[in-house]
Amino acid sequence: MIGRLLACVAALVILPACVAQPVAPVTAVPAPTIEQRAANIVGQMSIEHKVAQLIQPDISTITPADVATYRFGSILNGGNSGPGGDDKALAPAWLALADAMWDAAQQPLPGGEPVIPMLWATDAVHGHNNVPGATIFPHNIALGAAGDAALVRRIGEATAAEVAATGIDWAFAPTLAVARDTRWGRTYESYSQDPRLVAALGTAMVEGLQGTRGTPDFLDDRHVIATIKHFFGDGGTGGKDQGDTAGSLAEIEAVHAAPYPPAIAAGAQSVMASFNSINGVKMHGNHAMLTDLLRETMGFNGVVVGDWNGHGQIPGCTNTNCPQSLLAGLDIYMVPEEWKALYTTLIAQARDGTIPMARIDEAAGRIIALKLRAGAFERPRPSARSLGGKWGAIGSPEHRAIAREAVRKSLVLLKNDGVLPIRASASVLIAGKAADSIAAQSGGWSISWQGGGDLTNANFPGATSISAGIAQAVGAAGGRAALSADGKFNTRPDVAIVIFGEPPYAEFMGDRLDHRFDDEEGLALLKRFKAAGIRTVAVLLSGRPMWVNREISAADAFVAAWLPGSEGQGVADVLIGTADGQPRQDFSGRLSFDWPADCAPGSAALFAAGFGPSYAAPASTPMLAASCRAIAGAPSVTTLFARTPGRGVTLVARDASGERTIQRWIGSSPSGAVKLGAFDLTAQEDGRAIDFTAKGDLDIALATPVGRVGSVELVFALVTPPTGPVTLGATRTVALESTLKLAADKGYRTARIPLACLADAPIAKLSLHADSPVALRLKSLRIVPEPGPSSCQGPF
Repeated sequence: MIGRLLACVAALVILPACVAQPVAPVTAVPAPTIEQRAANIVGQMSIEHKVAQLIQPDISTITPADVATYRFGSILNGGNSGPGGDDKALAPAWLALADAMWDAAQQPLPGGEPVIPMLWATDAVHGHNNVPGATIFPHNIALGAAGDAALVRRIGEATAAEVAATGIDWAFAPTLAVARDTRWGRTYESYSQDPRLVAALGTAMVEGLQGTRGTPDFLDDRHVIATIKHFFGDGGTGGKDQGDTAGSLAEIEAVHAAPYPPAIAAGAQSVMASFNSINGVKMHGNHAMLTDLLRETMGFNGVVVGDWNGHGQIPGCTNTNCPQSLLAGLDIYMVPEEWKALYTTLIAQARDGTIPMARIDEAAGRIIALKLRAGAFERPRPSARSLGGKWGAIGSPEHRAIAREAVRKSLVLLKNDGVLPIRASASVLIAGKAADSIAAQSGGWSISWQGGGDLTNANFPGATSISAGIAQAVGAAGGRAALSADGKFNTRPDVAIVIFGEPPYAEFMGDRLDHRFDDEEGLALLKRFKAAGIRTVAVLLSGRPMWVNREISAADAFVAAWLPGSEGQGVADVLIGTADGQPRQDFSGRLSFDWPADCAPGSAALFAAGFGPSYAAPASTPMLAASCRAIAGAPSVTTLFARTPGRGVTLVARDASGERTIQRWIGSSPSGAVKLGAFDLTAQEDGRAIDFTAKGDLDIALATPVGRVGSVELVFALVTPPTGPVTLGATRTVALESTLKLAADKGYRTARIPLACLADAPIAKLSLHADSPVALRLKSLRIVPEPGPSSCQGPF
């Protein structure tokens, strides 16, 4: 241009080139949408790498080398998985593995194929609950009782920060289940029986985890991807995990689908398909729900991820072969262990047309669009992100303060005959096995999938037990607090606080047949203190409302504390007053579920949802029935193991080196001669492997002795036939070798051993003995009314 201008000046004439030329209008080219960008990337990918986007294995079954080879779209850590096989690994180990996995996924691909970042997902359902030292917030049922959406949003923000500090991208939370039968083992994951409250709190959690849609912090690297789950109807199965939600579809949707549209509008990026069925159709294969309802009606444009091998439950499917799920609308198969076989199958099905390539491209495109929205393509390795390795964020004082606030706001007062608040200057005895157990007060999904078990307070660094919180509050005002798990004392207290409740559990492990709380430790303590004229406060730790009429009647005050998590001081904030007995904090929690008046299913409410008296607004307690049908009539079947361990059953494994108590039917004898492990039969860890590698015994102690009528029913498959004696006995033994050998190569079979063959008196303990190696896979072990064979010789 400058050269042409000089030429015109030098010529002193008007040349055609010197006349101003019209400028063509510039048409703005719109930037491609995220979906267009994703489709462009998919178009440059091989079939193998497209399919890999659809595969989500567990970290326990893969290595960084696998990630570099296969290029999975995402990975997860299950509730019992941790870096290097250590589910109690500390935060630095989690970040180190996140870096290693990220590095592997970022290695260049041949031929210029685009490198796709990988996402890591974790079940952060009440904080970053798999990592020791993280803040463990109250479970959702408690947050429902608090009913504070702004508080839930702050919990989500704190959880996201702690997850991000370990380099993890994605939280499988929140649960939007509307639990309608509190016998369900996942009730504590539900905010309420009211879909409106579930919608409000679930949406707040989405906003906390991801940031607020339309703002700069949305999906930045201080936040994580949220997952609304389990779509849908999981809370309507009549109390049976993974069951069927049946009835009018319009009514089912009005209750159980109602929380999803608000959460989608808030920007929820992923939806997890549910294990349950709706009117007999499994959700993992339900096109009408996963595609027509979720996408067409609700307008969801994110990613649908499966639950743990949920696709394998569809009729005609296995864990390694299930095109039906992808065709129904699933985008990601959660296939923790058998990922390689599923990967191979999907590639073959894409090549032979069983699955149209357009559907593969659609699912891969959705996953890549999610990564684009989340900034995964621009984000550096986990340790280089803004919160990566910032250990001060994990269990920070600020986050623990939020959790403590949530605890005190969630407490529900069911009874108070004037004993609360307790004077901080009083002499207080704190009783109950759960009083000084952070594992007990945290419940399931705490360090491990089921929680509890071998966990001790040392596995929760920085946390405070309820008893420690009470002791701090009392001691600060010159009072005296003493911890005595069994309730014994030398100095008579002014008041006793009895802390008791359900043992930790998760998912179907917590399913119940009735509403009865049947551990009488708390009741016995309350009765003993009452007989001694000592005033009592009962604190119930539970994942649901329960029939506790006897405990309420025996106590002077009764508090539902739910599963409060790591900050036990929140209980003391409300129970312990000032030195002269004035409240420091009042009760504000209200029931988000009906509290049952009877232990039978479908019973009326003793306290309706919304009930929640306080110091300022007290309420009287009605007369309570002290018995119910479950207590009056003995059960006809005693379960020792059936998907879950039977209640009150104790296992001891013995070998030449000694004996060891076994928790949840998982563990081994001291030298390993007797080993018990979990495996997936029809659901996660619902079967047990029993392996004798040498001479040993497995003692099974019953909660209550049973008579001699009926039989021991064993449903099992034989893996390794016995080469020596195998016996089952009580005071007498019967030989099992012929029974076991009969099962060889026949899959699962049922054997019934008459109780009369095992003892002459009521049976309190069974013993399984083997002289030499033998291996079984146990589906169930029960004592049933059916008599079994007339002979005690076998085979049974």
